[in-house]
Amino acid sequence: MNLDIKAVHFTLKEEGREYLNRKIARIPNAEQMIVDLLVTLTHGKEFEAEAKVNFRWGVSAHVKETDFELNPAIDKLMDKLEAKIIKEKSKVKDVR
Repeated sequence: MNLDIKAVHFTLKEEGREYLNRKIARIPNAEQMIVDLLVTLTHGKEFEAEAKVNFRWGVSAHVKETDFELNPAIDKLMDKLEAKIIKEKSKVKDVR
């Protein structure tokens, strides 16, 4: 899985990067299903976390969340991303 993390309008400290990596690691079977995971964290009035996922079966998905703090924004994003991955995985299983 190719992982690309970008921080826009702020510097992402090592603690934030490690926190995001721990959250990504908790997604079941992510390594086998995901080809690319592109995460962009933007800071304006709020933190905006968005992720683009490219699955190995050719489908891509985009999820986005906002919060006033970085870690809760990452938490919300990962919860939404996990639900999206489970949904896509069940679609693929249904086709087979």
